[in-house]
Amino acid sequence: MQDLVIRRPDDWHLHLRDGDMLRGVIADTSRHFARAIIMPNLVPPVVTSADAAAYRERIVAAIPAGDRFEPLMTLYLTAGTSPDDVEAGHKSGLVKAVKLYPAGATTNSHSGVRNIDEAMPVLERMAKIGLPLCVHGEVTSSDVDIFDREAVFIETVLDPLRKRLPELKLTMEHVTTKDGVDYIKTSKANLAGSITTHHLIINRNAILVGGIKPHYYCLPVAKRENHRLALRAAATSGDARFFLGTDSAPHVDPLKECACGCAGIYTSINTMSCLAHVFEEENALDKLEAFASLNGPAWYGVPANDETITLRKQVDAVSYPAKIDTGAGPVTVFDPMFPLHWAVV
Repeated sequence: MQDLVIRRPDDWHLHLRDGDMLRGVIADTSRHFARAIIMPNLVPPVVTSADAAAYRERIVAAIPAGDRFEPLMTLYLTAGTSPDDVEAGHKSGLVKAVKLYPAGATTNSHSGVRNIDEAMPVLERMAKIGLPLCVHGEVTSSDVDIFDREAVFIETVLDPLRKRLPELKLTMEHVTTKDGVDYIKTSKANLAGSITTHHLIINRNAILVGGIKPHYYCLPVAKRENHRLALRAAATSGDARFFLGTDSAPHVDPLKECACGCAGIYTSINTMSCLAHVFEEENALDKLEAFASLNGPAWYGVPANDETITLRKQVDAVSYPAKIDTGAGPVTVFDPMFPLHWAVV
């Protein structure tokens, strides 16, 4: 056996949903992670500070007894978002970031931003007070191929926005392309990127080869192999601008396995085992703590966790359920397609 001790990790991009689903999935995060940035794309979305406070109360009430877990709340950016409300939420300590969803880009994003100019009053206020903007970085134009949407977003939306508001702190969430990695690496300030567990492991073949595999379908969609390799290189490099954001996104199986299946992959339960496998393959186990536990807190301006977790490599494969049962229905767990030998103990 081999042990690896790291600071307790955080998840800087997490979907918990609400109601029965929230209560069914939160333990898989609170078991290993100390904090998580909570996505606001509920129905209806978390738009105001009052919405965020109420949602936080529901999350806290669902945390299993004995688990120490802090939800970090975000607001869903709309054309009607109030700069004063955003600033008040930030000053109170409740609101840690605001999320930009281009309208129609992903699950429950129809209330998102259609024209970045509509959001400029809020973005200017955020730049002034130092509140980060978390970005789903894809355009939604029908004439842009789905595999090119991140690169086109960087060119047509993100780069012009950064030139217009260079003091705005931006997180490119769930980076999926070499274009995104390279853009972050060439930036001198105020730009970082989160990388998911599954985008380090799958490319688009996992979705399409041998028949449609709905449980590997996510947005942004997995790309070509060269993009996956660029993500692995960035994640395992130790570069402080890259950190873990699982984008773990539960959907019940009937909504995944249908004619128009939902986008989202559920990885909260086995992320740390998957990451240890990936980092070991890249001869970078010494960089796992930076990616999972140090870089994110430094970017968001909070201290790293004092607690530690121990990952142990064992001869027998770690057993994870193929599905978890929630009050909302069954949710399929991400299958990395290889045995996992690292377990959190």
